[in-house]
Amino acid sequence: MAAIQGQCAKTTLPSKAFLGDAGFAGARRAPVQQRGSLQIFNASGKALRDRINSVKNTQKITDAMKLVAAAKVRRAQDAVVNGRPFSENLVKVLFGVNQRLRVEDVDSPLVQIRPVKTVLLAVISGDRGLCGGYNNQVIKKAEKRHAELKKMGLKGKIVLIGKKGITYFNRRQTQYDIVGRFELGQAPTTKEAQAIADALYAEFVGLDVDKVELIYTKFVSLISSDPIIQTLLPLTPQGEICDIDGTCVDAADDEIFKLTTKEGSLSMEREKVKTDTSDFDSSLIFEQDPVQIIDALLPLYLNSTLLRSLQESLACELAARMNAMSNASDNAKDLKKRLNLSYNRQRQAAITGQIIEICSGSSA
Repeated sequence: MAAIQGQCAKTTLPSKAFLGDAGFAGARRAPVQQRGSLQIFNASGKALRDRINSVKNTQKITDAMKLVAAAKVRRAQDAVVNGRPFSENLVKVLFGVNQRLRVEDVDSPLVQIRPVKTVLLAVISGDRGLCGGYNNQVIKKAEKRHAELKKMGLKGKIVLIGKKGITYFNRRQTQYDIVGRFELGQAPTTKEAQAIADALYAEFVGLDVDKVELIYTKFVSLISSDPIIQTLLPLTPQGEICDIDGTCVDAADDEIFKLTTKEGSLSMEREKVKTDTSDFDSSLIFEQDPVQIIDALLPLYLNSTLLRSLQESLACELAARMNAMSNASDNAKDLKKRLNLSYNRQRQAAITGQIIEICSGSSA
């Protein structure tokens, strides 16, 4: 028994050099530090060099993605500008025929107003990520509007445009009535807008829904975008587009976004465009009844409005991606600077230690 007690008395704990700091974690907890500080200051010289190279490569990728997004914004801008002549002439004819007609009773299913029991929400989101909170803002806006309709005792249906919205709402099919899915693509065309408009038209004319609302992101600037809700159907004979608050935008009023450079950096500006809507010549004779002409023009105007919303949403997504990649590049630059500073301090400390050893050995 004494021998056993003697062995126990001689038994010692392993040294700190063997266990490291983790062996004493139970006795004395180290102060909590940020993850970035631990990664920078508790790494070896080789690990710091590897991390610096990794951050450099990441910065190159984010810079390239920013430039690609800027080029695509320019293409989206050109698409809007190229579509302006058709939109302007369509609005001119629509206004001219309405001025000649001067009546509100237009027999077209697109302008039929009836008691609202079911509302169809057309939600435009992006196809890709890495664009900050762009997709999240649109989805949250759609969820909020759907909850408001449900609270008012109305039924809500959803048409999804964009892969991110489709992926999100597909996981919640038990909560939402999804009646259509479409991909946005990188360059919305008239054909794609026509397919979406046909689906919305069929739901409205077939009396499955009494109102169609469009939820998309309106471009404000490179660092700001605003998800809005507009009443797409029923239309007014004058082609006005109204939001849910009753604020209507004249079809003759439009805005075009432009990508420019200001003080050496990219910037986006909006330019207001006013379409001339003067009356037709009084000697002009219509071969068809003006009501029939309006009935034929309103579907075209619906397609034009939807295409413009798709183009504006794409521009917002690309601008958000430019901003997100710019922030990522700035963060990578700052992190690389701090890593280089830590690496240089560590290397200088090693050199100073070696010099002290050499001086101590020579003086001995």
